[in-house]
Amino acid sequence: MPIPATASPASCDALVIGAGVAGLFCATALADAGLRVCVLEARAEPGGRARSWFDARMAMEIDIGPHVVSSEHVNFLRMLERLGSADRIAWQPDPLLTLLDAGELLAAASVRWTPPLHGLPNIPVALRRMSLADALSHWRLSWQAARVSESGLRALDTQDAASWLRSLQVSERAIDWFWRSALLAMLNVPLEQCSAAAAMRIFRLMQGRSGYHFGFPTVGLSQMYVPQCIAAIRARGGEVRTQAAVRTLDVQDGIVRGAHLRDGSAVRAPWCVVAIAPWNVAPLLARTREARLAPLQQAATRFIGAPYTSSYLALDRRLGEQRFWARVWNPQDLNTDFYDLAKIRPAVTGGGSLIACNAIGPNAHLEWSDAQVIDRTLVELEEFAPSAGATRVLAARVHRIRAAIPQPRPGTEALRPSHRTAVGGLLLAGDWTDTSVPCSMESAARSAALAAGAVLGQQLALPAPETYGLVGLLRERSPATARKPCA
Repeated sequence: MPIPATASPASCDALVIGAGVAGLFCATALADAGLRVCVLEARAEPGGRARSWFDARMAMEIDIGPHVVSSEHVNFLRMLERLGSADRIAWQPDPLLTLLDAGELLAAASVRWTPPLHGLPNIPVALRRMSLADALSHWRLSWQAARVSESGLRALDTQDAASWLRSLQVSERAIDWFWRSALLAMLNVPLEQCSAAAAMRIFRLMQGRSGYHFGFPTVGLSQMYVPQCIAAIRARGGEVRTQAAVRTLDVQDGIVRGAHLRDGSAVRAPWCVVAIAPWNVAPLLARTREARLAPLQQAATRFIGAPYTSSYLALDRRLGEQRFWARVWNPQDLNTDFYDLAKIRPAVTGGGSLIACNAIGPNAHLEWSDAQVIDRTLVELEEFAPSAGATRVLAARVHRIRAAIPQPRPGTEALRPSHRTAVGGLLLAGDWTDTSVPCSMESAARSAALAAGAVLGQQLALPAPETYGLVGLLRERSPATARKPCA
């Protein structure tokens, strides 16, 4: 249901367009500093691309798609601490990940050894699927990743990841077994359509950081942050308005003055933060018709969202002890990652598993019927746990997201815009902006801190993750390497 307005301010200290992670986190940071903030959301529900709602068929809160949190999500976790909901994450320190490959479960360990020594425990796992020559074919890539600077990394943006890996003589077996799975799961894009810069960013951090692990929300995504942010904003006299679509920004003499809504009303503010997806930013700026914003509008059109098909299946029996697993890439597969919410959410009752899973990018098959998706998902569950063949589906829900998260296609890393714009008082926030972090809830949270910090004249954003240990020493000794400032 839409949020009823307790006030409809004609003016405020700061206007935030978009009520997803970036918009609500930014607005909360500004409200904490004493500003009166107005948040405008076009949809009937806040939460953006990280929202949840009660589904009567499933009799539970379901997410727009199951999400995973990482221990590296430092800005996101800091905000959850502020909101009092950091305890709503169930952490899995070990194993890092369980992979289903050819009917066998492979467990990847997470250890806190000095990088890159932390990779040693997983070599036996990799060698069960690759030869030693396949593993050693990464040596050129590993050397480049250890020494690459931020500018050097971005220079790779003109290449696709498949061509880049082959140019470094990474073996085809390693590309098919590791890289295709990793990039689809972590960057939501097929190898041939992925920026080499985005792939390098992921690999260098995997190689140069240790001890990272995953966590899973124990409640619906919205329940982790939406009501808490709204309460914080309203406590300072601000407002969050839903079904409040913005038609144009009000820009006069190169300075933002507020925004005009589609219902004919307007909100005036000396600061405006646009915190919506790039495919929504582009038409907004086109309607605004401000010459200073034309390059930003053109850049936003280049970002393409990854399609997702997310499914929820309530089963009459448990499928083992795993609460999270992924499938190694196969062109015939549907789903990439699986979660048993019966082992994650305390509110889930009954004796059976509650499976949530994601089909990503070209595997999403948006054209498939619900029955086709459910049938294929059951086949994949039986490959994970043979007992699934005898299970009964008590309830199921399939929903499709045409643009879940921006795909890092070649050229887009260089196009990711700063939180500052060419218009005075106008700022950007969102996972697609230049946060030095892959598009994710962490990128959205860091962008929120960057934008709020610009309004307040403070450094609020925590630094993006960087390599350390032996890998970090190589980077620091490279004369071409310079640390990028975090603000």
